[in-house]
Amino acid sequence: MAQADLSLLSPVAFLDALQSNDEQVLQAMYTHNYPGVERYVLQNKGTTDDARDIYQEAFLAVWRNIKLRKFTPRSSLEYGAYLFRVSKNKWIDHLRAHKHLHTAALEDQPEEEDDIHPYIDAVKTQFAVLGEQCRELLARFYFKKDSLRAIAAHFSWTEASAKNNKYRCLKQLRALVTKNEQ
Repeated sequence: MAQADLSLLSPVAFLDALQSNDEQVLQAMYTHNYPGVERYVLQNKGTTDDARDIYQEAFLAVWRNIKLRKFTPRSSLEYGAYLFRVSKNKWIDHLRAHKHLHTAALEDQPEEEDDIHPYIDAVKTQFAVLGEQCRELLARFYFKKDSLRAIAAHFSWTEASAKNNKYRCLKQLRALVTKNEQ
């Protein structure tokens, strides 16, 4: 379907095409809306690769929102505006996240090893004091890199409970370390 054909679709037909994953409509929307996002990213300290990554994420997020009926575009113009807004927000988030990342050569780093060892030793000592369930939960999350979903399944919890219990256990460990430092 040519891009000109998109304007001929009724709002209902356009939405139906998106929700039914009509390949021609999705492809037309993808190619039609990309240049504006690329231009925005390039004008705001980004590269073409950044633009492609951000656009891909935004396109999938918009598609997911349409499938979940969180967004119901009435036209290709409304869809394009929403896609641009999502892309712009994702790019701003990306810039914010990377604003605080500074890299330096290893030889430029101050010697902090002596300052860290006592803290690491305190964490190890207090980790052993935690209850068995907290130790296992934190070990699975931080050392084995298990997802909250996997941890929830292991303990027969909901994912929300796993998240809350991880927070509670981590808070308990911090309190023990802080108490021990005083």
